Amino acid sequence: MKIALISDIHANLEALEAVLSDIAKQSVDNIHCLGDVIGYGCDPVECLKLVDEHCDVKLMGNHEFAALGLLGMNDLNQFARQSMDWTKKQLTDHEFALIADFEIDAVREGCYLVHSSPFEPDRWHYILREDEAAQGFSSLKQQIGFFGHSHLPMIFSQSSEGTIRVKSGHDFDPDEETRYLINVGSVGQPRDNDPQSSYVVFDTAAVSVAFRRVEYDYKTTQAKMTRAEMPAVLIERIEIGR
Repeated sequence: MKIALISDIHANLEALEAVLSDIAKQSVDNIHCLGDVIGYGCDPVECLKLVDEHCDVKLMGNHEFAALGLLGMNDLNQFARQSMDWTKKQLTDHEFALIADFEIDAVREGCYLVHSSPFEPDRWHYILREDEAAQGFSSLKQQIGFFGHSHLPMIFSQSSEGTIRVKSGHDFDPDEETRYLINVGSVGQPRDNDPQSSYVVFDTAAVSVAFRRVEYDYKTTQAKMTRAEMPAVLIERIEIGR
């Protein structure tokens, strides 16, 4: 079975459409979304609709949590707060009901799926360093976990002796004696100095992980954000991937 794992779309319709088009060429069986469909961008309704239509697993991200009033606005930075105020005005009861049905985490095909970390998944911890990965591994019951949240495609591995290593996202074949926490990167707002959308294809039969990068029309996305008077930093960053 081949699974596509996407995360952090952030209401970027052009990026999501480009990624879904690329996924269609990969002969995948299922698509799993790891959260943050909304926030920052200007097409939350359309992105929620596409995720609902195409994704088997739909997970809650911190931006969905905020939209539902389960996360205090003070827990978001000033740009996220401004974006969330705008986003909530675009959503109808239908979209709020879709979001409310999102899961916090899930297990599929023997893999653990979460937005932030296996450790306290509803507290939105980041995994950026070895010590943060150690916390995640301490709560991970499966060999492989996929996550998002930081918008950075990364691979954390833990050997049978407990040694943790971190690498940038790259294609690889997981070793059966090693455990992994794999950040699939961001569809709508990459932050690894590459503006191309990032997602992962996991082949359970071949036991292989492939990172995919996809170009999209970010100029159209930026124009929409400008018309909506989104913060300049949010508009600029999707062009530079930072």
